[in-house]
Amino acid sequence: MAQETDILKQQLEYRKRLMDKINEIHSADNLNTILIHIKDSIAALFSAERITIYLADSKRNLLVSKVMSGNEVQQIVVPISDASLSGYCATTGTVINVKDAYDLHELKMIGSNLKFDVSWDKKTGFTTKQVLCVPMKFQKTLIGVVQIINHKTGTPFNETDISYAMELATSLSIAIHNIYRLSVTTKVIRQKSRYNYLLDKNLIDDKVLEKASNHPEVARIGFDSVLMREFGVSKEDMAKNLSFYFGTEFVGYEPTSPPLDEELLKRVKVERLLKEWWVPYKIENGILHIIMDDPTDLARHDMIKFIYPEYKRISCIAAFREDIQSYINLFYRHGSSGVTSSSINDLISKLDANDEPEIDQESQKVSEQDSVIVQLVNKIIIDAVQSKVSDIHIEPFPGKEDVRVRMRVDGRCKVYQMIPYKYKYAITSRIKIMCGLDISERRKPQDGKIDFKKFGPIDVELRVATVPTAGQLEDVVMRVLASGEPIPFDKLGLTERNRRELETCVKQPYGLVLVVGPTGSGKTTTLHSAISVINTIDTKIWTAEDPVEITQRGLRQVQVHPKIGFTFAAALRSFLRADPDVIMVGEMRDQETAEIGVESSLTGHLVFSTLHTNSAPETITRLLDMELDPFNFSDAILCILAQRLARRICGDCKQEYRPSDKEIEDLILEFGEEDFKRTGINPADIRLYKATGCPKCGDSGYKGRLGLHELLLGTDPMKVLIKRKSEIEFIRKQAIADGMTTLKQDGILKCFQGLTDLKEVRKVCIK
Repeated sequence: MAQETDILKQQLEYRKRLMDKINEIHSADNLNTILIHIKDSIAALFSAERITIYLADSKRNLLVSKVMSGNEVQQIVVPISDASLSGYCATTGTVINVKDAYDLHELKMIGSNLKFDVSWDKKTGFTTKQVLCVPMKFQKTLIGVVQIINHKTGTPFNETDISYAMELATSLSIAIHNIYRLSVTTKVIRQKSRYNYLLDKNLIDDKVLEKASNHPEVARIGFDSVLMREFGVSKEDMAKNLSFYFGTEFVGYEPTSPPLDEELLKRVKVERLLKEWWVPYKIENGILHIIMDDPTDLARHDMIKFIYPEYKRISCIAAFREDIQSYINLFYRHGSSGVTSSSINDLISKLDANDEPEIDQESQKVSEQDSVIVQLVNKIIIDAVQSKVSDIHIEPFPGKEDVRVRMRVDGRCKVYQMIPYKYKYAITSRIKIMCGLDISERRKPQDGKIDFKKFGPIDVELRVATVPTAGQLEDVVMRVLASGEPIPFDKLGLTERNRRELETCVKQPYGLVLVVGPTGSGKTTTLHSAISVINTIDTKIWTAEDPVEITQRGLRQVQVHPKIGFTFAAALRSFLRADPDVIMVGEMRDQETAEIGVESSLTGHLVFSTLHTNSAPETITRLLDMELDPFNFSDAILCILAQRLARRICGDCKQEYRPSDKEIEDLILEFGEEDFKRTGINPADIRLYKATGCPKCGDSGYKGRLGLHELLLGTDPMKVLIKRKSEIEFIRKQAIADGMTTLKQDGILKCFQGLTDLKEVRKVCIK
């Protein structure tokens, strides 16, 4: 009887110690307290030498724990699989009680793939014998595994130990779940207080905050930028939100802001301002105004007061980091170092003045924030815009070969400048900083945009693409998106037949009009000019573009954002609910967009779009290959205009000449003898023109570009061929029979008019 009483007392005492430990677990405020500090005292409850508490990482399919090694905390990582003791416990959700971890037969009896990893024992000199593993679950979700090692008596863990271990695992699961939930809730509460304005205006909700907090770019670009870039919060709304939160004025970038006194600016280096995100802004009524990303940062307040002790009152104003950077570039660019007052050769000579590095790797040390690099990139862009360049190509080479900068003018690339090789990394990094790309990522292509008015005196936008090249380098191509008004329809350079037929098509109440050609062939320009014919007050016109380059008063123009799921197809669907008469879709990139476009045109809407194909007849086969319904497509199509751009011969220096009989014979053969007869042109009257070159055209002989066109009409015979999915040659013959002149024929006719020459036509046309 006395023995039973002693056993009962021991059990009650043990029970009390267990409950005390469980209470201690529930009072822990973070996971480290449980994983590192409490766990050793838990081991004593089981008379065990060691205990490890693993947490489940479901995304990576791992068990993770932490241990103290000296003064450092180290992680233990175990895969969730049936090959390890704790992994098997997590996988199966069952308790494992092993008498001898080194007994392979015992392990095989539990699981055929089960093994004991002896590497930790060998590393530490510890010998593992008995192992008890218990899964931790909360509402059927795996939280982790409790692993208890080596009973001090040398005997296996008994049923009582297993019962208490399961109770402990349940308490640990609840405690860990609550700690995690509390940390997430606290994080959301902090976010909510910062974004009260956006939440109150229903511009975002709790789900958006949660998604944004898990976005991979948060650490690099900040929470505010993620909300603006990925979740559709406008810059104006975010500015209002932060203005309320900080309780200060919020400043945007104004390129016309007057600079401060140079002596005031010289006290702080540009590098420090860019690192700490602040800059002196203005002095008003004896008050120095500072703009910074966080006006509530008291440490920076004290530091600024130390730098400018003569100002008794300093006012801190909020601004976005990108605007702060723009002000830094603006203020530190004025004076003798101004980019607009320096020639490109002056800037190159400044670069060359630096000591040449001994080895190629030293080129990576040149800072992309170097003031001359900033001026150089700005100068390249400014010169490109002023020269009416369409694309800028930055082309670095491996080794010590200089960086080549080429610019595409009137469709032809020309070398603009060679820049010393040691700046090949800095120039690329500077451009990537301007468009918010990851400068550390050099292995994969990236795309972005530069709003240049933030960095220089010209209001222009550039589309940027980086492409990894040999030698761990990156090419950069910048397309100048010069926004403006559409070209008048009668200035497109269409022949009389093409102009008349296209105008008839665009005035139809419904149907599909396509403009096709390669990138940079002027498709969007032609579409806008065609739409301008029907852009009246009684017509509702929606456009979806990427990007919006040409603006027209009266159009409702939308910029698509594929990254957030707002694609051309999504825009098309939204337009159909917005009472349209006419819809323009920037591009039919996929089957879904094409199908919606065709269906829209069949339900009473006039639809315009573009496609990347080589000719008008090929467009039909391309769309049929995309599995469009041939009957719907044939009913919808009004016309297809294929287009190319050829260089226009300079009107000031072109020279007329009479071609030889052999040239005329070849020309007629190239045009097509039967087709040439239908033109009614007398071969003896043919005159051609050659480019010579003068100062007005830069001695190139060419100035500007003109369009070459072929217009395929959706006539009844053509619709029959489409329904039959006929071969392209039959479609081409029918189009010519309907009056179509091919791209090359249109180009040859424009050679007769003295607008271009045969060499240019042959460069852009095959048939």
